[in-house]
Amino acid sequence: MAKVGAESVEELPKAIVRRLVKEKLSESDAGDLQIHKEAILAFGESARIFIHYLSATANDVCKESKRQTINAEDIFKALEEIEFQEFIEPLKASLDG
Repeated sequence: MAKVGAESVEELPKAIVRRLVKEKLSESDAGDLQIHKEAILAFGESARIFIHYLSATANDVCKESKRQTINAEDIFKALEEIEFQEFIEPLKASLDG
């Protein structure tokens, strides 16, 4: 179960993870797609770890700029630092549109 507050969120909502995975995988597969429960858990845990890693890196970028609030530019810079530059343009397009 997800815990919010003083403790960190333990896991992402399974229904959302399942929907996102099915949407992305169905783009390349025309059939009805079944995803094993363990696969959903693995996708969710991977996403959670990525979010934590990106957040920590963006926080470092923010602190280096002597600020306390993370902004979108900090996220873009963090994506560069962790070598996920290919996410920057789609993210910017999503934010603009």
